[in-house]
Amino acid sequence: MAKHLVCIASEFKGNEFLEEAQNAGWEVTLVTRKRLLDSPWAWTAINDAKTVEDDAQPVDYVRAVTNIAGSKPIDRVVGLDEFDVITAALTREHLQLPGMTSSYLRRFRDKLTMRNLAAKAGIPCPEFTGAFNAEQITRFLNNVPAPWVVKPRHEVSAFGIRKCETVDEVWNVLNDLDNRHNWRDHPSQFLIERFIEGRVFHVDSVVEKGKVLACGVSQYGTTPFNVSHYGGVFTSSTMSYRSNERKQLETLNRALLMAFEYERGVSHAEFLQSAATGELYLLEVACRVGGAYIANVLEHACNFNLWREWAKLETASDEHPYQLPKLRKEFAGITLALANVDEPDTSHYTDDEIVYKIKKAKHVGIIFQSSKQKRIDELLDVYTERITSDFLAVAPVKERYDD
Repeated sequence: MAKHLVCIASEFKGNEFLEEAQNAGWEVTLVTRKRLLDSPWAWTAINDAKTVEDDAQPVDYVRAVTNIAGSKPIDRVVGLDEFDVITAALTREHLQLPGMTSSYLRRFRDKLTMRNLAAKAGIPCPEFTGAFNAEQITRFLNNVPAPWVVKPRHEVSAFGIRKCETVDEVWNVLNDLDNRHNWRDHPSQFLIERFIEGRVFHVDSVVEKGKVLACGVSQYGTTPFNVSHYGGVFTSSTMSYRSNERKQLETLNRALLMAFEYERGVSHAEFLQSAATGELYLLEVACRVGGAYIANVLEHACNFNLWREWAKLETASDEHPYQLPKLRKEFAGITLALANVDEPDTSHYTDDEIVYKIKKAKHVGIIFQSSKQKRIDELLDVYTERITSDFLAVAPVKERYDD
């Protein structure tokens, strides 16, 4: 009898995961929002699909999966999106299924917990404090040089981050949040930390038995904070395999995941390098696949797809243990932006190094692959200008991911 995997997806993503689970011989059930049911899911990899209301809360997903268990036993539950990670854990706990617990996973979702745990383990972090006590906040602002950011503890990417140049600005932000009189925006749901200007890197890993078996090390062009707040073209590209910075990031990433006691799965960690000192700091870490088609970029550069490797890890057994594909060391990069038309026509983008074109409404994106890093850098510069000229749209800054 085939084992049964339930995948919770509050956003449309993870088709490669579904396909790989089906390829492993598992029966796959998808649980998603009603509005997402018409999305181009990999239906040949899905045995059944159930929906929840579009405004469903975690308890609604738990109930939906519990109802599924009433007619067919469930072996594993996985949350595909950042906001589904703890929902899936709550479901596992309710049904007494194996996997990471909700209390453990909060270290990957709560940026204050993340900071405290990392700092305790000696992982460098920007100076920070929780927004709990006025005296402690005042002491922090007096001792840590401006500017600062007021950052949501549970949001993703750069949503909801406010940069403040003065003490009064910080207090104005906190008072505004407090005057909203709702728990999601309560000041205690935020942390305050020193803003450090610099370059941002991301390390995306495959982890088994507590060891990093494979990782891609990449650098953002324009930082996610600047793209989300000021618009523009998002870029990311593979770093040199011989650079000292890459080696430092790999070492820091291994130390981070060891400190977080991460045993199996995939991870996406972001690190900041200070422009002033060159020191590396942790920005955040998540136990899921990074967004913005990072999995596709790494697949073309390194020959592993994070979605597929994650599914292989989830469906592995003593009889069929996980096996990493043969890795390669090439280079890839992506340009991605909001488009001013529903379906951008990129047929005039014809460089030989183009290996993937993003197909998503109101988005334009190109992935490039080459054996030479310099060529990727050249293409990213050229296509940042071309996309800006041909298609670029700038959306108002969103305070929350789901606004």
